[in-house]
Amino acid sequence: MSAVLSAPARWRWKEPSVIPGFGLTFGFTIFYLSLLILIPLAGLGWKSASLGWTEFWRLATDPRVVAALRTSFWTSGFAASVNVVFGVIVAWVLVRSRLPGRRLTDAAVDLPFALPTAVAGNALTAIYAPNGWVGQWLQPYDIRIAYTPTGIVIALIFIGLPFVVHTVQPVMEEISREVEEAAATLGANRFQTVWRVILPGLLPAILTGFALAFGRAVGEYGSVLFIAGNIPFVSEIAPLLIVIRLEEFNYPAATAIGAIMLVLAFVVLLTINLIQAWSRRRFGYGG
Repeated sequence: MSAVLSAPARWRWKEPSVIPGFGLTFGFTIFYLSLLILIPLAGLGWKSASLGWTEFWRLATDPRVVAALRTSFWTSGFAASVNVVFGVIVAWVLVRSRLPGRRLTDAAVDLPFALPTAVAGNALTAIYAPNGWVGQWLQPYDIRIAYTPTGIVIALIFIGLPFVVHTVQPVMEEISREVEEAAATLGANRFQTVWRVILPGLLPAILTGFALAFGRAVGEYGSVLFIAGNIPFVSEIAPLLIVIRLEEFNYPAATAIGAIMLVLAFVVLLTINLIQAWSRRRFGYGG
């Protein structure tokens, strides 16, 4: 019996396709990416390098800068974690329920996308300020939300929820009810079905939603500006401190803060992407 030996697969720049114009679209993509992302980031890196290591370290370790970065990142991480929990619940309701008003709820989830962030900040401040609709009932108990880090978290939850919902929702729609029924016939209770059957399939989408909500929250400015109170070492966020340094014409300090935020955000998002890739290999979802 003759054996047919296949030639080793050769590396190809692109897969054969019936759709023409790969070179043109690839060139436009690189140009667009360079113009809007790579060139500004390269300029930020070059400007930071021109400061010198000693000056950059002095600006980066300024106590006010460290406090602002700490506030920005822990509030963003906490808000994104809260959005993961409630975003999955909201997505589950939108996918599985047929209650009246479901379309209205779906549209309300998209509201932070269309609402200007400054308007959202003003509205949240009016609600949670000490004399606001909700804040006035909390004031006698010495509970403050506005002008504290708690207010920052609420603002970031508001603007980040749609990212989680609309990342998880399409994946959840693809999960067949037959899978849940099969788990029930095998003796699994509802908790086991959710934990061992549904959540593993949603994990990559949940991590993606967390990364999107976190990335949006770290750089958020408008919705946080009013409700935060902007008290140094208490409720001052890094984006606001960058604006303050720019208004003072202190461009080196603004550049240093921006570079630090870029590096820290990149490390966090890279870690999330690595975990997401591992979850796809572990549970067999994704490419």
